[in-house]
Amino acid sequence: MEFSTVGVVGAGVMGVGVAQNLAQTGHRVVLVDVSDDVLDNARHELRQSLRAYALFNKGAGADPQAVFDRIDFTTDYDLLAKADFVVENVTEDWGVKQRVYERIDAIVRPEVVFAVNTSAISITRVGSVTSRPDRVVGMHFMNPVPMKPMVEVIRGHHTSPDTIETARRFLGGLGKDCIVVEDVPGFVSNRVLMLTINEAAFLVQDGVAPAKDVDRIFTSCFDHRMGPLETADLIGLDTILKSIEVLHESFADSKYRPAPLLKKMVAAGLLGRKSGQGFHTYR
Repeated sequence: MEFSTVGVVGAGVMGVGVAQNLAQTGHRVVLVDVSDDVLDNARHELRQSLRAYALFNKGAGADPQAVFDRIDFTTDYDLLAKADFVVENVTEDWGVKQRVYERIDAIVRPEVVFAVNTSAISITRVGSVTSRPDRVVGMHFMNPVPMKPMVEVIRGHHTSPDTIETARRFLGGLGKDCIVVEDVPGFVSNRVLMLTINEAAFLVQDGVAPAKDVDRIFTSCFDHRMGPLETADLIGLDTILKSIEVLHESFADSKYRPAPLLKKMVAAGLLGRKSGQGFHTYR
């Protein structure tokens, strides 16, 4: 296998999903985070996800325990030295991402590609703090990762054609296709989606309609699988807020001003599915 061992940095919702997808397709995974508590939660979430995947995909052939055993959970960044590819999934905070890339750039072999799993942060900016800007590429996975067949791949200013081709082969090994777009804040998906979610939050805030009815408009009238606020709950309202704030800062355009209701909910810990309460209830 060309990418026999893959480093996954960040063990939140997206990191666990990427690790699961990799392990299900036969890769060894080094899943790194800074906290043992986060890693313990990642183990719990992964076991639940694997049970659910086996239940809804009978005959898929992936033994949940065998998949789990392909993942090494660790706080030791030095274990990334054996990685053939790295996917980074830390929070949408430039200061945090910058420190992570400066750290892993000194550990991971020079020829290895870094994939930035981000919804808004500039790939060019990430590449600028590494010694390999030509081997840094955006790889915007969608949640839940194992169930989504398409990935938005972002070409930074210095990203080489070889790196784009490597990204295609890597994703092909996960059973996924990709669409390549250019490096602008929010790219395609989140430049549109974050505006939609933010405006939907304003509708709830302004009393135009409750969250359930806002979502029903989209699922019933437009045949969307999920409404914008249910989508926000799935992604995590803290992640949504950070993404909108990045867009607001990047474009200096008031249309990206975060809805005060969204900010209030995040401050209150109402983060969506992962907290049990967001625009909808999941208890």
